[in-house]
Amino acid sequence: MATLAKALEQATRRFELISNSARLDAELLFCHALDLSRTQLFTRHNEVPSADALSKCEKLVLRREQGEPLAYITGKREFWSLELTVNKHTLIPRPETELLIELALQLANKEQALTIADLGTGSGAIALAIAKEFSNSNVDACDQSAEALRVAEHNAQQHDLHNVQFVLSNWFENLPNTHYDLIISNPPYVAPNDKHLLQGDVRFEPANALSASNNGYADLFHIAEHALSYLNTNGYLLLEHGYQQQEKLIKKLESLGYTHVCGRHDCAQQPRAVSAQWMN
Repeated sequence: MATLAKALEQATRRFELISNSARLDAELLFCHALDLSRTQLFTRHNEVPSADALSKCEKLVLRREQGEPLAYITGKREFWSLELTVNKHTLIPRPETELLIELALQLANKEQALTIADLGTGSGAIALAIAKEFSNSNVDACDQSAEALRVAEHNAQQHDLHNVQFVLSNWFENLPNTHYDLIISNPPYVAPNDKHLLQGDVRFEPANALSASNNGYADLFHIAEHALSYLNTNGYLLLEHGYQQQEKLIKKLESLGYTHVCGRHDCAQQPRAVSAQWMN
């Protein structure tokens, strides 16, 4: 009979063509299937799992082998030290998006009572991280997907965050406030014909949360233009974008009258976000 260690080795080999973290994927799937911590998994390496346990693991291994994202299989993803529920109605939060939280902490005073908006909140990752860090502030998190908002609200409840409210809104349409000190968004920014939409995890993620017209710039430009009517004097706009879009987005923001427009790089040193201030 195969030991747990042997089953893990076999799963790892099966994942090597689809994942850069094949061993970790296998361990996390087995932990999820068997309801074990990683420490418990390691201490039981030499045990022979039951047929039922192996069957549970095999079902998850098959899903991952077919390319389904690990986060959708386990229903969980960590972002800014918050474990979040995710599903097919939400994007999977990614480490590079944490740059937006870092920028907010650099530019805004977390001790003040600010009014903050997160546009296109999805699972609530950005809004909840901001609500946690800016505990004296109020955060309005909007999304046009009612299903995504249900996930975000669940995540807020799980982490006992009460300074964030969720609003069904297509960008600015139904925002409850007219002025904000900080507007943050990770909008769709991939061109509809981009080959990456057919690769990896993104094949399983909601397309309308990934791609935008005008070669990926439509939503970025829409937010940049309309945020002018919603930002308080000296307020900031923070936008995540694609790695080839920073120069054009900076020019757009400057042409609209924003000041202190600055491009930022993510943890992989890729151009990933811009910050801009509205002084009028």
